[in-house]
Amino acid sequence: MDARLQPHILDTEQVPAPDRFGLWLDMVSDSPTPLRVRSDHAGDFVARAEFLELGPLLIARYRYPSLDCVRTRQLIQRSDPDYYLLALTLTGGSAAGQEGRQSTLGPGEFTFYDCSRPHEVRHHGDRGRADASSVVAFIPYEALPLPYARLAPLFAGRMSGSEGIGALLADYLVRLSGHPEQYHAADAERLAGVGLDLAATMLGRHLVTEDAIPADVRRRALLAQIQAHIRRHLGEPGLGPQLIADAHHISIRSLHRLFEDEQTTVAAYIRDQRLARCRRDLAEPALRDLPIQTIAARWGFRDKAHFSRVFRSAHQESPQAYRARHVDPARNVNAAAFAVNSRPTY
Repeated sequence: MDARLQPHILDTEQVPAPDRFGLWLDMVSDSPTPLRVRSDHAGDFVARAEFLELGPLLIARYRYPSLDCVRTRQLIQRSDPDYYLLALTLTGGSAAGQEGRQSTLGPGEFTFYDCSRPHEVRHHGDRGRADASSVVAFIPYEALPLPYARLAPLFAGRMSGSEGIGALLADYLVRLSGHPEQYHAADAERLAGVGLDLAATMLGRHLVTEDAIPADVRRRALLAQIQAHIRRHLGEPGLGPQLIADAHHISIRSLHRLFEDEQTTVAAYIRDQRLARCRRDLAEPALRDLPIQTIAARWGFRDKAHFSRVFRSAHQESPQAYRARHVDPARNVNAAAFAVNSRPTY
């Protein structure tokens, strides 16, 4: 069985209340970017941190009641890693400051730091309602193909995580950090590449000109954006190259070229994604009584005979056989025995 991604977890509830904040401080002190930290909840600091290593990319998901942090010049001298930090606020309100720039952020907004320069960050939960939470990506300088000097205007800035490339990057970070067990460890490097491409493209969009973004990064980010669009619209029977190209303001020729570089076609990608959703629903016990044609139509296969042919061609069995094999394997395996022993044995 393939190994799955496994995060490293720190949960302060595993120690007595008086020791919880100290445990968190020890973690921060040992991190690549130590900070001076204080909290109004230091007496009983219920918090959790999950770290996911993806090759050059480190993703951290945090939850805590409140934190006020400062990275000073003295701490930088002790530990001066070549990292950028890209932070997405999930819940609560936060504020960021670096190089004289200040920003206030709410849920669904990004900010960006250079860890080798002093900065401050404050993040508090909603009083009496919910903790503060965030997802943070630590990005090595050399992993981000954008000129260092050009990025300075973005430090401690505010960027949307609810539209365009920002929404795609936010969804990537939230899904990956929230359910790492759904991904294979062998894919860690490739997953890191996707995240770095999206981060570079989002940051590049906020620079004065798009010329700072390497062409290959722009291409891969556009492809990821188009693939996400296709997955969101699989149930629409009219989904095709023209509609997809129009939605992204590119020509059909450019769209086909994007998929040719991936050794596939637009139509094949749509078909494979639809079949994947159908397989998932056919194997779901809770949907065993849902007609197969209803499942097929839900994912864009409106013609029953066409769906059956496409499914059999891809999987060498009918949709009915696939469902029987996954939903009720005992009945399938013992079908011959049931036929032989159809008469009572008493």
